Amino acid sequence: MRQIIAHGGAGFAGSKRDLKIERYLLKQVHNPEPKICFLPQASAEAKDYVVSFFQTFCELGAKPSWVSLFGRVKNTWQQQLLSQDIIYVGGGNTRSMLTLWREWGVDKVLVEAYQKGILLCGISAGAICWFEQAVTDSVWPLGALDGLKILKGSCCPHYDSEIERRPVFQEKINTKELLPGLALEDQTAAHFIDEKLTHILTGSSEKTAYQVAPNEEKPLKATFIQD
Repeated sequence: MRQIIAHGGAGFAGSKRDLKIERYLLKQVHNPEPKICFLPQASAEAKDYVVSFFQTFCELGAKPSWVSLFGRVKNTWQQQLLSQDIIYVGGGNTRSMLTLWREWGVDKVLVEAYQKGILLCGISAGAICWFEQAVTDSVWPLGALDGLKILKGSCCPHYDSEIERRPVFQEKINTKELLPGLALEDQTAAHFIDEKLTHILTGSSEKTAYQVAPNEEKPLKATFIQD
């Protein structure tokens, strides 16, 4: 079974530190102490972000690790990624992250991990990177970006918390600069199994996701995750 969980925003590094979706993703693998590896390249491997990741997933009973692509890079990083239960991609600059990944070959290793059954997930940049296309603030004003193309269509995070995203995503789909796709509000995630959207999950009863097509925006039914 191949799985991707794309998280629209907030989560363990957010100001409210809502961990409902993090708990959910740990439950999707058959290991009471899941091995979860962090790829924080989109944030330029910000130290506070890495520390927060370790604190959170240790607290939740997982076994966290991370892969660095700055400084002296360990030659075992491929094996490390392919030995995980979960690979978690952090937020930040999607374009810079993907460029770095492609130079190192991380993109190919992630596809291999996916085919092997390792759960891929992430937030913001780590959510949109799995799709064919995305709307990104890696450059300003918001622009279109090609992703890893594991999932069909396009994706937009922070659909409710960053007011410029909604009209730009709709406009770029209307003008066919972007493929029709999925818009995720903060505290909302999309769970894909074998490339099919199976669940929209939310940590707040007021949040949801949307399927966006030319001149159409359809809210999707979301499942509220209980603590």
